[in-house]
Amino acid sequence: MNLEEGFGRSPILTAFHGRGRLTCRGTVFQPAGPTRCDGAGNVPPWATVEGGTMSDVGKLDMPLEVVVLPVSDVDRAKQFYANLGWRLDADLGAADLRVVQFTPPGSACSIQFGTGLTSAPPGAAQNLLVVSDIEGAHVELVGRGVDASDVFHDAGGGFNRFDPARRASGPDPHRRTYASFLTFRDPDGNEWQLQEITTRLPGRVDAATTFTSVGELASALRRAEAAHGQHEARTGQRDENWPDWYAAYMIAEQAGSELPT
Repeated sequence: MNLEEGFGRSPILTAFHGRGRLTCRGTVFQPAGPTRCDGAGNVPPWATVEGGTMSDVGKLDMPLEVVVLPVSDVDRAKQFYANLGWRLDADLGAADLRVVQFTPPGSACSIQFGTGLTSAPPGAAQNLLVVSDIEGAHVELVGRGVDASDVFHDAGGGFNRFDPARRASGPDPHRRTYASFLTFRDPDGNEWQLQEITTRLPGRVDAATTFTSVGELASALRRAEAAHGQHEARTGQRDENWPDWYAAYMIAEQAGSELPT
């Protein structure tokens, strides 16, 4: 979208760190609020523009690193997340500033809680975890002493995991990806929702295919085996080249591209 069309006649620039010194007219947006260019038409070194469009958006990697949870009892929360089997990365500081960090299995993003980190009330957080087997995840959580909800799906056939009135018991009847859920809470009431994702929507993942755990890889192999069995039933003959077929299926499934038949 041309920014003049969306925001009026003055081009608007979007801030990106480290893009160099450019010239402009109009308004520069930054986290602290909009900043005008100076009288000479110069912009700060963190700003960028190209013809009044947002063509540079997305060129700077910004991985999500940490989610902060508000808790009332740091040691109690630490014990809870340790019991989940999450990796303890740090427990630093004391008194007015203490930071405890855990990372869920297979996650590139961590959580932090402690003292002096947030003014949000304990229990206010709501976050999402992704699993490849929602029923297996339920068994594991219950086995670790977590008061997890039953597995549910959207009774309307959609993907609404937020409204309790729309929840129907059990996983999605057709086991569609993105359509089966469960929830649990930590001792302060911070909510964790789990969503079963077996195939990503197109364009949602990078070209590289990765599996973050033995269980995730095993689940992908089982799905490939089931699909390959249907493939052999359609062709009426044994596929001697099944390793290549499995590999193509697993890569396509994770990338969200067209699956082999």
